[in-house]
Amino acid sequence: MSDKQSRIEEISRTYGDPWIWGIYLTLIIFSIVEGYSASSREIATQGVYGPLFKQVFFLGIGAVGAFGLSRINYNNKIVMLIMIPLLWIFTVCSLAYVQVAGEIINGARRAFTIPGIGLTVQPAELAKLSVVTALAYVLARTQRKKDISNGGIAILLAITAVFGGLMFTSGLTNTLLLGAISYSMLLIGGVKWKKFGLVVGVTVLLGASYIYIGKMNDRKVANLAANNPELLESNNTKQEVDRSQMREDRIENWKHRDSLVYKPITPYNQQEMFSCMAQAHGGWIGKGIGNSRECSRLPLAFSDYIFSIIIEEIGIIGGIFIMTLYLWLLARAAMIARRCHRVLPALLIIGMAAMITFQALFHMAINTGVFPVSGQPLPLISKGGTSILVVSVAFGVMLSVSRTVANYRYSKTAKEAESADIALPESLSAANPTEMLPKNEWK
Repeated sequence: MSDKQSRIEEISRTYGDPWIWGIYLTLIIFSIVEGYSASSREIATQGVYGPLFKQVFFLGIGAVGAFGLSRINYNNKIVMLIMIPLLWIFTVCSLAYVQVAGEIINGARRAFTIPGIGLTVQPAELAKLSVVTALAYVLARTQRKKDISNGGIAILLAITAVFGGLMFTSGLTNTLLLGAISYSMLLIGGVKWKKFGLVVGVTVLLGASYIYIGKMNDRKVANLAANNPELLESNNTKQEVDRSQMREDRIENWKHRDSLVYKPITPYNQQEMFSCMAQAHGGWIGKGIGNSRECSRLPLAFSDYIFSIIIEEIGIIGGIFIMTLYLWLLARAAMIARRCHRVLPALLIIGMAAMITFQALFHMAINTGVFPVSGQPLPLISKGGTSILVVSVAFGVMLSVSRTVANYRYSKTAKEAESADIALPESLSAANPTEMLPKNEWK
């Protein structure tokens, strides 16, 4: 074994996978540089360095949390208690609370502020983390002979239905993202194709039902706004919009996106228009860091449309590099998942990586016009305290799993291997159906 390979193994056993650490730190650097560059709209209210300090503050807390989690075994009883039942309960309650008393952001109730500390929480971000941990627990507990039991499938569908219904009003892309994460974890969990097809069919049916019910509710809100303005004023709902009509307009604009060049810029299409201008201005190599022309005109340039600013400043080549980082993360997580002896850590690491990667791809697809306009932050790069902290926790869990797996794989004695592969409760000790034999590992 070479000295380089020995050093990599030692780092993996002590701190977690070095490639995941490298991706995490690289994204933090881009977050600081591009996040500050895209914050020209915030400088007027927060000062020249206000946006930078705020971003660095959340990134610092997130990095400390990620490092702390990486040093704790993924199956620590306290960690599992916090990450699965307590987080699940808190997220469901938060999502329900936001529906009736949340703060209105961009025409919909999306967040609430914790009294006393002034921290704004977006439960939709917490929901992504909750779904991963809840599904990992359920799929590991209900695996039978390298397949998921019918009861496990029913529980999975119930979890998807609850979170999908509560997240639908905060954006259709969040519901689609939930489905993508769930499907990825099902495949790693070893579900048979027949049951997988059943899950896909049921979730599509649920999605169609949510869309129909959402349209009816949004139209009721619009009619109430038109006929009872005084009532809405007293309930602080005057800022809510008819989201069914808004979704239809966005989809219609997306279908005719090739005609944007002939349209005047209006408050309704300015995000698309300025986003396209930013990307066209960047070209292949970009105009240089800090030389964005559109960041002062593009709404939400520092969050939902930061990828457009990235392309404007470092070009299409830079955008491809950012996308490669996220895809590399998913590939690395898949390799580590194949090395897991138990299915629970495999599901945790692939679920966390899928959450981050799919969210990044959704953000990029929206910015480049592949998907209709919607709000989705670029993980760890876009501004947003809740999003940064959630993604950092996800990285911490992945690093914890990778460290535990490395200690098991690189053990020199049977006793050391037994110590590294810490015993899980009998109900969660199902074998990983996708485990790769050590001699076939991709180093």
